[in-house]
Amino acid sequence: MIYPSIDFLITRGDSKYTLVIAAAKRARQLNEGSPALIETNLNKDVSIALDELAQGKISYERTKSANK
Repeated sequence: MIYPSIDFLITRGDSKYTLVIAAAKRARQLNEGSPALIETNLNKDVSIALDELAQGKISYERTKSANK
């Protein structure tokens, strides 16, 4: 079983795509040396990022303009 579940995470965002982008950006920050915002025993940056999303420690903001 994957924790946190996608069913729970979808309540934290407006779409699966947005959650993937937010988690990927946060995982890159963790990979570059940013400290984790939660106490965890997880080793993978993506798992930590998803857990931070689930606990509401990180958020995102959608903009109307897109970078092209």
